[in-house]
Amino acid sequence: MTKESEITPFSNDANSTSNPPLSKSARMRRVSNALKWGGFSGFWIQVVLGVVSTVTLLLAITSKTERNNAATGFSLFCAVCGLICLIVGVCIAFRHGKMAAKFATPGIAPPKKSTTIKIVQIGLITSLVGTFLTILGAQAIAGLVLSKILAFGQGEVLAGKDKEFVNSLDLFIVQACINIIAAHFAGLVTSLWILSRIDK
Repeated sequence: MTKESEITPFSNDANSTSNPPLSKSARMRRVSNALKWGGFSGFWIQVVLGVVSTVTLLLAITSKTERNNAATGFSLFCAVCGLICLIVGVCIAFRHGKMAAKFATPGIAPPKKSTTIKIVQIGLITSLVGTFLTILGAQAIAGLVLSKILAFGQGEVLAGKDKEFVNSLDLFIVQACINIIAAHFAGLVTSLWILSRIDK
């Protein structure tokens, strides 16, 4: 015998005439669709941006440009940490699709409501942590780039003064941080959308 799922609206007023409670099958379909489409879109957006960020970071790590500034190393470290969080987020988005199949398949006990919400919340927290770490790295590299630019006057650039200027390593890290933040933003949006569909 199939177990009852705990996926039900938080407020289910049986006496309401304007908004009658959904049947169990309708709730299952709604949750299944939310997990399916939210997980699908979040998974592929994060995968594409994650692959681009990985390639960019690999180019930065293998760059022959000297890392003689602490801000460069710190920003690179934060970007890698953000990428690790993104990989976790991709795995969670993939799991959303697996959970959706359980809600849509007859004869299979779907996950409990508390379990489903907890997994989505873990995805939210992962995206928030990854966003925070990557923003720290982006702030550090942006400050470094700005300081390098301000260190040059127009005459010094034309005269070829021996000062450190913006190099490819800086730009690789900036681009990677932007892509990682965008990927985490996609994860946040899809997770919040799934939660909103479950709570209806």
